[in-house]
Amino acid sequence: MGRIALNGVTKSFGVTEVIPPLDLVIEDGEFTVFVGPSGCGKSTLLRLIAGLEDTTSGRIEIDGVDATGTPPAKRGLAMVFQSYALYPHMSVRRNIAFPLRMAGLDRAEIDRRVTEAASALNLTDHLDRRPGQLSGGQRQRVAIGRAIVREPAAFLFDEPLSNLDAALRVGMRIEISELHGRLATTMIYVTHDQVEAMTMADRIVVLRAGLIEQVGSPLELYREPRNLFVAGFIGSPRMNFIDGASAREHGAATIGVRPEHIEIDPDGPWEGRIGIGEHLGSDTFLRVHDTGLADTLTVRAGGEVGLKTGARARFRPMPDKIHRFDEGGARIG
Repeated sequence: MGRIALNGVTKSFGVTEVIPPLDLVIEDGEFTVFVGPSGCGKSTLLRLIAGLEDTTSGRIEIDGVDATGTPPAKRGLAMVFQSYALYPHMSVRRNIAFPLRMAGLDRAEIDRRVTEAASALNLTDHLDRRPGQLSGGQRQRVAIGRAIVREPAAFLFDEPLSNLDAALRVGMRIEISELHGRLATTMIYVTHDQVEAMTMADRIVVLRAGLIEQVGSPLELYREPRNLFVAGFIGSPRMNFIDGASAREHGAATIGVRPEHIEIDPDGPWEGRIGIGEHLGSDTFLRVHDTGLADTLTVRAGGEVGLKTGARARFRPMPDKIHRFDEGGARIG
């Protein structure tokens, strides 16, 4: 079991409130991602759940039991940090087994858990190596293995892939998602990378200045962002925002259109000058200037698009993909 409920939780450092009153329920077996810009409070919130920070007020329940004042070691949670924090003089086997040895488990049980974790993480052939002999991705898997053997109620990940290069991050995203599928254990994952959030989460919690802006599945946030902040944060490249007469025509203060929802159309209502094109093989992202709509309009086109830098072209937003926002930035409709 790994249901976690936060009821009126706050956190202040001195007179500075970094987490205003917050309510959130993470269901057993759910993969929940906390996402937001730097300084939004996502890591602080994770540390409150882990018990590494004390709550200023409110209540944290784990499986229906008040854990607000419970020490971290007794909460039944396992945390994986951005840094691997492995013991360089110990083998992979001993690193994974370390928390079990500290807990006083017998040798047979330790061996069983280490063997199962190593198998799940493709580390069996590396158990007798030391961390210095492993790649970054392998070292992160050792850190995850050390968490798995504790058989926790939930795993807490604090930006675990930030130290890896782009290719390794993609691979580790897949491995962690597959691990969640096998273990069916609650996972809470903190990241500033909305691509990680979109590809891994059952539910995403979007945070800004300690406040929850929206909670929902990746597609819910993509299709129906609650406000301008969520609309601009979820999706890559980010949504185009347009004010003025074009927005008023749609009964809004601001309209938003994602790059993939703008078509190149010789009869389209929008016109602009093609700037830099980012060619990614299957797709090309065009930066369009002098539209009279926004400083730069980003348009997603096919990889074989023939438009050259400096050329003028016309565009049409897909009518059913236009997002409308009021003067306060809230979604309309």
